[in-house]
Amino acid sequence: MVKSTVRFSETVMDRVEELVEGETFSSKSEFQRFAVEFVLSEIDDYEPEMLDFEDVRDEVFPTQPTARDIEAVGDPGGEFYQVAARVRQFAYRGEIETARDLIDTHYAASDPRCMILDDIVEAARQQSTCQTDHETPD
Repeated sequence: MVKSTVRFSETVMDRVEELVEGETFSSKSEFQRFAVEFVLSEIDDYEPEMLDFEDVRDEVFPTQPTARDIEAVGDPGGEFYQVAARVRQFAYRGEIETARDLIDTHYAASDPRCMILDDIVEAARQQSTCQTDHETPD
């Protein structure tokens, strides 16, 4: 096995140590191996080599869909696009909380589609803030 030295901030390592003490992982090394393999499996066509990878993943992310799960389900009927259109509409009308509620009712916080929709809301909110800041009094 190849050794690699990686430096992490103290805050990150404190959180990793909490997970090891909480028995989610048996060691810091196991956590780091899992983290790397998990990311690779999500962004690339990579098959994790870690023993019991699926069991660990299911324990760490009990309800989180993986990128492969999302691909397998697809988006029948274009539901995502319909939700995105409504989210954008609410956000640009200044109904930020309604837009966020709509996202929360359709997607888990860990779903990549949720992150995209959150970006739409944030862009609309920032645009609204910029317009308000540049308005001149009558």
